[in-house]
Amino acid sequence: MTTQTSTTSTSDVGAADKLAFLAYPLVRVTTGLLLMPHGAQKLFGWFGGYGLSGTGAYFGDTLGMEPGVLFALLAGLIEFVGGLAIVLGVLTRPAALAAAVLLAVALSTHIPNGFFWTNGGVEYPLMWLSLTIAIVLGGGGAYSVDKRLGMPV
Repeated sequence: MTTQTSTTSTSDVGAADKLAFLAYPLVRVTTGLLLMPHGAQKLFGWFGGYGLSGTGAYFGDTLGMEPGVLFALLAGLIEFVGGLAIVLGVLTRPAALAAAVLLAVALSTHIPNGFFWTNGGVEYPLMWLSLTIAIVLGGGGAYSVDKRLGMPV
């Protein structure tokens, strides 16, 4: 019986392995950046959004979340300010936890529509919820303001 041993030199490491340290920051920053426009829609009416009054009316009249404007404000702040906090990695876990709670509520409103997002189902909010939970678990990581300030990451 022969025993094989393997030695791996640094030249054998692929480009993806060399860049693996960027994987988590990429997920964290992308998640935060893609949450922010949703908050801007709710808060400012940017990007085709309805602003606080329109979103508040939807939350109150359609979703039964009263007072609608207050819930719209909270959702907008969590998405916009919380998204920015996730991007920067500052107070990352609390920001991601707030976003996860928001997305759990959003997911619950989509349950009657089934799974697929093309029918307004849970697929899209479930993906966002999973990402925010992963960020709660992972914290800010090595490339974050949290790490720079010596906060638990």
